[in-house]
Amino acid sequence: MRLRTVLAWGVHLYTALGLVLAGAMAVLLVRGDAGSIHTVFVLMLAATVIDASDGTLARAAHVKRVLPGFDGRRLDDIIDFHTYTSLPLLLVWRSGVLRPEQAPWLLVPLLASAYGFSQADAKTADGYFRGFPSYWNVVALYLYYLHPPSSFALAVLLGFAVLTFVPAKYLYPSNPGGLNRVTAILAATWAALLALVLLGVVHPARSWLIASLFFPAWYLGASWVVTLRDWRRAWSRGG
Repeated sequence: MRLRTVLAWGVHLYTALGLVLAGAMAVLLVRGDAGSIHTVFVLMLAATVIDASDGTLARAAHVKRVLPGFDGRRLDDIIDFHTYTSLPLLLVWRSGVLRPEQAPWLLVPLLASAYGFSQADAKTADGYFRGFPSYWNVVALYLYYLHPPSSFALAVLLGFAVLTFVPAKYLYPSNPGGLNRVTAILAATWAALLALVLLGVVHPARSWLIASLFFPAWYLGASWVVTLRDWRRAWSRGG
């Protein structure tokens, strides 16, 4: 039992490493130079890997049963709000993706994400996210490195903020299901490609990042195929 307790706390400590990374990101964003911002994206990728793997470790260690008084999911949500929302949006502001007069609009995705995180049904009973799942780190990555016009960047940010309130289903790759398994494989490939780009292994970075858009396109497309299918079924039953 003592070993199980140690293992369970070890999993929670692994999850908490995401908060350590978030603190480092905040320090680097205060510095604000190009090298620091690039390092922030490396740390965001590392935080995403932790977030994608700690659930599997938690289930293997039976943390809910071994440590019933500690809510690992709450810890995970606290970290995720920083690494997926507040820090990526701070990066968008700090890096000048938007013009100064456009910066106040960043409050819209910030508040939308707070709404999304606070929803009791943010995850559906059949294993999907409900509404855009606050992947602002991914949005920030592409806006920063691909340098679209600031008006286009603002439209993207506001568009995804609105989608937070739309009850569409978004894939949850760590859950069971054939579509999720395919998505998980594609996500691993995408993450590996991003790691190569951010670590400077492949060049030119812009071309590889454009190629890496295959996964966001797949994710959004497959999610909306599922959503429209379910909406069509619901309308048929209603009719």
